[in-house]
Amino acid sequence: MTTETTTTAARIPARSMMAAPVPAGRELDAGLELDALRRPRILGLRCRNCQRPESIGPSFVCPACFGPLEVVYDREAVRAQVSRAKIEARAPGIWRYLELLPVDEAPTRGLAVGSTPLLRADRLARELGLGPGQLHLKDDTRNPTLSFKDRVVAVAAARAVVFGFDTLACASTGNLAGATAAAAAALGLRAVVFVPADLEPAKIDHALSYGATVVPVEGTYDDINRLSLEIADEEGWAFVNVNLRPFYSEGSKTLAFEVAEQLGWRLPDVLVGPIASGSLFTKVARGFDERVAAGLVEDKPVRFIGAQAAGCSPVAQAFAEGVDEIRPVRAPDTIVRSLAIGSPADGRYALALARRTGGSIESVPDEATAASIRRLGRTEGVFAETAGGVTVAGLEQAVRRRLIGPDDEVVALITGNGVKTPDAKWFG
Repeated sequence: MTTETTTTAARIPARSMMAAPVPAGRELDAGLELDALRRPRILGLRCRNCQRPESIGPSFVCPACFGPLEVVYDREAVRAQVSRAKIEARAPGIWRYLELLPVDEAPTRGLAVGSTPLLRADRLARELGLGPGQLHLKDDTRNPTLSFKDRVVAVAAARAVVFGFDTLACASTGNLAGATAAAAAALGLRAVVFVPADLEPAKIDHALSYGATVVPVEGTYDDINRLSLEIADEEGWAFVNVNLRPFYSEGSKTLAFEVAEQLGWRLPDVLVGPIASGSLFTKVARGFDERVAAGLVEDKPVRFIGAQAAGCSPVAQAFAEGVDEIRPVRAPDTIVRSLAIGSPADGRYALALARRTGGSIESVPDEATAASIRRLGRTEGVFAETAGGVTVAGLEQAVRRRLIGPDDEVVALITGNGVKTPDAKWFG
């Protein structure tokens, strides 16, 4: 193609090869576009509450109001620097969406994360009362450590390397421990993970297999999280979901990026997903918004329906009661340990998202979770852990309550593989 182009150009008279005059009024537009191409995409951090700006660094709390920090992008620069063609030309994985993530360059080391399948689930749809082709499962059981946590850890770990940390750590209900340990091993970092003392043995063994130091802690996830806050300051470690949380949470957006691309560069009508801290739920929404802002998909309303285990459902309870206050659950009582976060950091944002989009937050009994795990395996051949069962059961409840119609296009997030929760008592 290069030779042909050169030959053709050689036959064009010199006068014809001169640049065409720029139409009046376009000089400024062209200059702005060139400027946007050259500008940094990442502006810094910003408080989600008071909007105070902060510089990029390993920090997660606003020093003024103690609100959570999030990454801020120059949307004009992103729009100028990204395109469908550029994304499609890249290798599979989360880094194909580099311009929409909080790193300057794609890492050259690390696990191959993302580009998991979006499965058409007609048999499950039929049982739930949805039309053919209307239900899709985003199957994140296919990630390297079998859960969506690989996405968030990959982004946090990339930032940890840039910041010069040598130890990657986390507070985990299970899946995050394995993801953190694996990412650290792939990058040549030390890993320390803090988990509940009664965590499923398979998840502990999973983290140990990557050479991580596993620290069992008596108490709930919220107790572990408080301990991690202290240790992060004392030891100077990179806690992916503490001092790297603004970058960590950005990894969840890649689920939205992939869903939109896999649907043919468009958005679904409904998104159904599990809620633990609420970060996944809200960041998928942000991912859709950023797709629209970048000019990659057309805007449309998406209803967000979240699902929590009934034994630890502070967000669902607030939604049902019509209140804004989320009352912490002091002693979670559920088989869904990966969602057993009694004081969800992003709970109020998840609550506001569901209300703003005309969605809901469903509270799912453990019995319905177990039944949905079996149904998902029987109808679609997907073996999900309990969080996936909560999602499918929440979807069923929403259909039954006519929050989802038979012609709505629905995407349900299956976030983890059942092999890490093999307790037969809820699969029998």
